[in-house]
Amino acid sequence: MINLVALPCLCVDVFDGTNEMRAGGEALNFAAHASRFNEVKVSLLGAVGKDAYADCIMSSISGKRIDISHIRIDEENVTANNRTYLTAEGDRYYKKDSWTGDIVDKLVLNQDELDFISQADLVFIHYYAGCFNQIIELKKNSNFKLAVDFDTYRDFDNMEQLAPYIDYFMISGEENLLSYFEDFSKKYNGLFNMSLAEKGSVTYFKGVKYAVPAVDVKEIIDTTGCGDSYHAGFVCSHMINGDITIAMKVGSEYASETLKHYGGF
Repeated sequence: MINLVALPCLCVDVFDGTNEMRAGGEALNFAAHASRFNEVKVSLLGAVGKDAYADCIMSSISGKRIDISHIRIDEENVTANNRTYLTAEGDRYYKKDSWTGDIVDKLVLNQDELDFISQADLVFIHYYAGCFNQIIELKKNSNFKLAVDFDTYRDFDNMEQLAPYIDYFMISGEENLLSYFEDFSKKYNGLFNMSLAEKGSVTYFKGVKYAVPAVDVKEIIDTTGCGDSYHAGFVCSHMINGDITIAMKVGSEYASETLKHYGGF
């Protein structure tokens, strides 16, 4: 059994102009899809308020194999929420005041939480998480595998400073950026994975390139959480069977399912 901890972003996506309100956030989306693997024991770590948004989150995962005992209840703050707008093609976009998320952005892990995380086999976190540096410091003296979603971050000099501590280094990018990951893979031991939207995905490992096409989806409803579902399928599959190509195919299948509905899972 692989013990996974996903943290810290638990939020609610409120779809403007519709009646849709869906639980989401990188950690929650990742955990929901990771829980589909019988070989993975999933724990969520983060914080929610005491409000309707928190109720939405808890209700959305009540039937899933996810341990919620490490989610804090913070009555002084609102549960993170994000007003999401959609184009006619189903692509999401946000406005300046869309995000309300101090409860996530300012989260500082306490010692009990750090001790719990250090015992995991696999940890997933987003680069923009407020506690990201705490996890990097913890990784330096722990044995867990670390998976990080860098999303659209583009400071490759800074990324290289972090590369020695990351086992699954993931980004949403374009083909002209692949040379960075090829170079990183020749210096460091992690898997360097880039999602290329409709062009599929590429992973570099020790200088070798692995490429998998995207799964064709006839009607895209919403792209929210597509990357998170890909990452869950990719990372968990690879942790289980060690095959990079199979893991990428599983990730692509999970992503294609997510495109067919509102929300990340």
